[in-house]
Amino acid sequence: MTTLPTRFQRWILPGLAFKAAVIGGGYATGRELAEYFIPSGPQGGMLAILVAMVCWSVVCALTFGLAHATRSFDYRHFFDMLLGPFAFLFELAYVVFMVLILAVFGAAAGEIFAAMLGWPTLVGTLLLMLAIGFFAAFGNETVEALFKWVSVLLYGTYAVFMVLVLGRFGGAALETLATPQPTTGWLQGGLTYAGYNIVGAVIVLPLVRHFLSRRDAIVAGVLSGPLAMLPGLFFFLCMLAWYPRIGDVALPSDFILRQLDLPVFHVLFQMMIFSALLESGTAVVHACNERIARAWQGRGGGRLGRAPRSVVAGCLLVGSIFIADRVGLVALIAQGYRGLAYMFLAIYVLPLLTIGIWRLLHRDAAPKVAPLADS
Repeated sequence: MTTLPTRFQRWILPGLAFKAAVIGGGYATGRELAEYFIPSGPQGGMLAILVAMVCWSVVCALTFGLAHATRSFDYRHFFDMLLGPFAFLFELAYVVFMVLILAVFGAAAGEIFAAMLGWPTLVGTLLLMLAIGFFAAFGNETVEALFKWVSVLLYGTYAVFMVLVLGRFGGAALETLATPQPTTGWLQGGLTYAGYNIVGAVIVLPLVRHFLSRRDAIVAGVLSGPLAMLPGLFFFLCMLAWYPRIGDVALPSDFILRQLDLPVFHVLFQMMIFSALLESGTAVVHACNERIARAWQGRGGGRLGRAPRSVVAGCLLVGSIFIADRVGLVALIAQGYRGLAYMFLAIYVLPLLTIGIWRLLHRDAAPKVAPLADS
């Protein structure tokens, strides 16, 4: 007897997975918020966050709807359908994205353990990469469970964080927010931030298999923006208590936690960030494994086992460790992400808003990919 997917699996889980794909090393630590939103000022930063959230909801809804209509459960089949012979361009861009984003996660993990325990940054990076490799080896069910339980920890910890920070420093934060400031660059900041993170909608395509209708795809897509961005909105509000100097801090979360001076919660929050890095990194590697698994099945092979999944993860992670150790968190975010935003705008968002919408409106023109067994 086949059990139908629950509403949680159809409507909420894709948003949690999307959040897992985008929260990563910079958002979870506050570094991305400092890089792309703080320069626009308090009010401008809030506007930029809303821009990013709306962009994510729109693109996720279109992506999920098109993937459901064409039965495209991994990014290879999705871009074969969307770009045809030019699908290889996304493959190349995604390899760059994976290495860069994993390097950011590794650098962030190194910074966390260095700040918390005084360990060399490479130790924290290695711990994260080993954990990602472990979870990525087990396939869909294990990865989905990771998304679910880390999300519970993440939302709960952020809620407590907001209550503690605003309870003690809320007056300064709200005063900063109420004081008129220049808002130059908020649209660009929001679009740039949304642009390089929007690939998260493609990363979570294995979850499209849960949808029973186009309505499920649209609801899940629309909810993905708020589910991914609301913790960032609250975090940004907390950061305003130390505006503008917090914009130059490498690890804003650690800076704020030191102001709170609550050692037990400090450790809990840092472990939450580590968990967020783990689910983000696992999401990225899992998407690559699923692309390889479905190609392997399409050629008559069986399920992709744990050993080859671990090998794929290991190859990605080793290169990322080297980059993370050599470059560092701040430089990776400042220098690498803008280029990714432009790449994904050109090879993903623009085709989605043109070819993708046309194929959704003319469903017979969208080639359907035969579903393959879950891995």
